[in-house]
Amino acid sequence: MRGKITKSIVDKLEAGALMWDENLCGFGVRRQLRHPHYVLRYRFQGRQRLVTIGRHGTWTPEAARREAQRLLGVVAGGTDPGATAKVESVRAEQSNLFGAMVERYLDRQRLRLRPRSLIEVERHLRQHAKPLHDLALPDITRRHIASVLATVETGSGMVTRNRVRASLSAMWRWLITEGHLENNPVAGTAKANEGRGRDRVLSAAEIKAVWSAAGDDDFGRVVKLLLLTGCRRNEIGLLQWSEINLVDAVIILPANRCKNHREHTLPLSRQALALLPLFDDRAGSVFQHGEQWSYDTSKLIRRAGVSHFTLHDLRRSFVTWMNELGLAPPHVVEACVNHISSGAKAGVAGRYNHARYADEMRKALQIWADHIDQITA
Repeated sequence: MRGKITKSIVDKLEAGALMWDENLCGFGVRRQLRHPHYVLRYRFQGRQRLVTIGRHGTWTPEAARREAQRLLGVVAGGTDPGATAKVESVRAEQSNLFGAMVERYLDRQRLRLRPRSLIEVERHLRQHAKPLHDLALPDITRRHIASVLATVETGSGMVTRNRVRASLSAMWRWLITEGHLENNPVAGTAKANEGRGRDRVLSAAEIKAVWSAAGDDDFGRVVKLLLLTGCRRNEIGLLQWSEINLVDAVIILPANRCKNHREHTLPLSRQALALLPLFDDRAGSVFQHGEQWSYDTSKLIRRAGVSHFTLHDLRRSFVTWMNELGLAPPHVVEACVNHISSGAKAGVAGRYNHARYADEMRKALQIWADHIDQITA
């Protein structure tokens, strides 16, 4: 039988069937009892020979055809590929293991991802997905993926489960575009419900639980400062000593570090100042927590016993509690979190209102810090 070898054709082959490609002479596929195998027939020193390229699934038709073309080039160069075909086949099988492919994928991503994002993806694929490392890519099914995700959810929570799932799915999409596989087994797995994250406001009891669980390491100090200042995660987590004025007790975030691209000067309460590490050489980063946000937050969730929690909940809780308790006028609260799209600086008014509200902000932030002291006492 002769025709164009495609995945759909190979999948339909019956046991014992042999098909030769109509375009590449000598390239064929033969179905044995269980799996089809790609083969190459050629002549070397007057004798006809047949070598097996590899199993369908481990090889796609396109990849097997490219390998057949390479082997024909070897024959044209005066070498019998059959002498080394078995060794090369074993190497190909090993290189097609999930663990080996992870490293190839990460090498590609180093050029595209930001350093902190790459750290997270490496942890997801190397650590959380380790049970998949010794499996051949075509043998990995939806059931394997679901098992890994269930283990991650049990050990690290639903948020981490969803992040691992996203990293796996991105890798499988890359594998498909590179021609290694045809289907994405991650696509059929469920995404965990993280709750209504954008509406999440912590109660007083939850604030106390998170504060107590945060501890006194660098990550714990970052968490407490996020609650005291209302800043975004990276604004505090990536804080530099050059951005802190200890004389005036303020943080001055440059425009390129703020989401709205506007410089933000934030007064520090006594409690916030006390959380800053003590260094003789005040240069570089303030906190050395390694930007392991997902991993550290998962540990915090387990210690605090607070469900559906993200670090951004602290910022939302800051704004909500400040307004509900009447600790400061709404426009001062908006100034504390560097919002310019609402309140007294919204729309046309924002073009004329350039007031910093520095004194009002300092007073409000100190009142809020004192209130946190009462909650967490």
